[in-house]
Amino acid sequence: MNKQTTMNTDKRFSSFRIGCHLSSSDGYFAMAKTAVGIGANTFQFFTRNPRGGAAKPIDPDDIAAFLAFSKENGIGPILAHASYTMNLCAAEARIRDFALNTMMDDLCRMEYTPGNLYNLHPGSHVQQGVEKGIELIAGALNTAITKDQTTWVLLETMAGKGSEIGRTFEELQEIMDRIEIRDRLGVCLDTCHIFDAGYDIINDLDGVLEHFDKVIGLERLKAIHLNDTKNPFKSHKDRHETIGDGYLGIETFRKVINHPALQHLPFYLETPNELPGYAREIALLKTERTGA
Repeated sequence: MNKQTTMNTDKRFSSFRIGCHLSSSDGYFAMAKTAVGIGANTFQFFTRNPRGGAAKPIDPDDIAAFLAFSKENGIGPILAHASYTMNLCAAEARIRDFALNTMMDDLCRMEYTPGNLYNLHPGSHVQQGVEKGIELIAGALNTAITKDQTTWVLLETMAGKGSEIGRTFEELQEIMDRIEIRDRLGVCLDTCHIFDAGYDIINDLDGVLEHFDKVIGLERLKAIHLNDTKNPFKSHKDRHETIGDGYLGIETFRKVINHPALQHLPFYLETPNELPGYAREIALLKTERTGA
């Protein structure tokens, strides 16, 4: 693929930040090249094994190649996703300590690619109660977030499965209210999660966003996970489906990516796909994008 085809020359696409979750096994530069190859101009990745604690050493040459390629091809912002094993409000202290140490290491690593996004599931309180869970999450974030970091820390909206915290905008705001350094603190909204949690983005997207603005503030919304859902409204299940093939349907995604309050944000697909499927979804969503 030559330089002419990798640049974002399509005016409709130039302000439409769209990508998907990619494997980080071959490094940052490989992810950036893969993104361009499937028509994306951003991407999401796991900072480390999503089910474990291991992280590959940072390769300065890989970072340098990635930064140069991203600048040339207009890639970003990239979104790092914390591992699923990271539970900041676990009942056991050793699990909380592991989560905090993992997050602090992740945020240090993120500064090799400054000015990007780091997304995490707030945590599950495991029968301690929501209030205790919120207290523990906020305490961990206050330890990890520093005044000099360039990375945005994003709390993800959750479906409400089990004892998950973050099923309501109010729960997220309660966490955020307790954070001392808020200059780099925001929210990542997941379309599957909020629908499963009970926010009707099919019939009342405007109302949902107005409620978000009232509780948290739309200025805190920094990224969108685009996922259809295998389960009906308010199911609290959290099972992603490919775009247009679940309960949300393509019309909902058309409204989301074109909404005046959202269209400037980066969108990341986490649908059950391999690369060809992601390429098809990205191409589909580009055709649904208007007025960009």
